[in-house]
Amino acid sequence: MEVKIGIITVSDRASKGEYQDISGPAIINALTEYLIGEWTPVYHVIPDEQHLIESTLKQMADKEKCCLIVTTGGTGPALRDVTPEATEAVCSKMLPGFGELMRQESLKFVPTAILSRQTAGIRGRSLILNLPGKPKSIRECLDAVFPAIPYCIDLIDGPRLETNEAVIKAFRPKS
Repeated sequence: MEVKIGIITVSDRASKGEYQDISGPAIINALTEYLIGEWTPVYHVIPDEQHLIESTLKQMADKEKCCLIVTTGGTGPALRDVTPEATEAVCSKMLPGFGELMRQESLKFVPTAILSRQTAGIRGRSLILNLPGKPKSIRECLDAVFPAIPYCIDLIDGPRLETNEAVIKAFRPKS
């Protein structure tokens, strides 16, 4: 089964080309380190527009068949930050534990982590995960939650993701 992973950078300025997106590539680099085996990134940079975030998530989940969709940006308290709302609008099940763990991890580094609204949810056979916008925070959060991601994808009948255990070890219950 082909493994596709969606990466969406949500940023008004990066989508206009006012600055280079470094967050999406940071996610791709982390996943390349984590995963053994071939996978294809499906990568988009879009503005902070809820309808556009929703349609991109739907496209990646329903048409592109991405087993994992990772967003970066749009998770703070600013008026234009609507990534969690878009995620909730397209998911059938929410997985608040992902956001709880990411905030807990980020609080070790910055007190403003309590302002973060990252979350995760399921749409069909896709796990959607919202990450913060800064590459350092992306890696801290991904390192914390990724051990649960391969098993979550197993549970929704996605492809089996194998990890490079020298970098990160996926948790799967013993059968």
